Amino acid sequence: MSSRNSQANKAAARERLRAEREAQAKKDKIRRQVIVAGALVAGLGLVGVVGYAIVQSNQPGYWDKAAKAELVKPKNTEGEDGTTVVIGKPDAKKTLELYEDSRCPACAGFEQAAGEQIKKDVDAGKYKLQYFGATFIDNAVKGEGSKNALSALGAALNVSPQAFLDYKAALYSKEQHPEETVDSFAKDEYLLKVADTVPALKGNAEFKKAVEDGTYDRWAMDMSKAFNKSGVTGTPTLKMDGKKIDTPQTAEQFTAAIDKALQG
Repeated sequence: MSSRNSQANKAAARERLRAEREAQAKKDKIRRQVIVAGALVAGLGLVGVVGYAIVQSNQPGYWDKAAKAELVKPKNTEGEDGTTVVIGKPDAKKTLELYEDSRCPACAGFEQAAGEQIKKDVDAGKYKLQYFGATFIDNAVKGEGSKNALSALGAALNVSPQAFLDYKAALYSKEQHPEETVDSFAKDEYLLKVADTVPALKGNAEFKKAVEDGTYDRWAMDMSKAFNKSGVTGTPTLKMDGKKIDTPQTAEQFTAAIDKALQG
């Protein structure tokens, strides 16, 4: 092979190698651009997802909205916002204040021990009963049962004071009251199941609709605010005309404590 042909072949080989390197460099550049663009899109997508999650987390929840909804006051209530619930004979001179949270296990124990005696005393005119409903357990152990049950109690109160007392007793009964950490009262169907044990509420279409529609949800939130402003920090709490009574553990202890308070 001549020297000229050898040099030409070498030059052609170098040119092919240069062209191949340029082509590979272009491919590598395009691949890097695709990777960067994909990462940018993914990053923007992640930002979008995070942003959406933040917006959603800052949206008011159901009960936050309920607190600002139109107020519907149950019948048999007093005051501008209907949060004054007093049951009993108008001529009764004393008033027993009762502070309870529907999910409270101690309240359930108290009601099982003394609830029936309270109803007898109120019927006899020994004192009137003023009820304050709390919802703090929903925050303490999470859930919605305290608020939902309080709203349902408003629906029962709208039927009659007796229906209210009977329904409250049913909610606190051994058979129906759940553990504090079990949020059964958050479910309307459970509240309605309990209501079926109360003659005035069983098959009561108006009561059922009020529970399912959340008619008294705003009222429940206002009642909870009234409790928070009372200065009471635990349930059950009893006061006779503003003076605190030690919470009794039995019906006998309750009667003794009440008789003493009535004399004061």
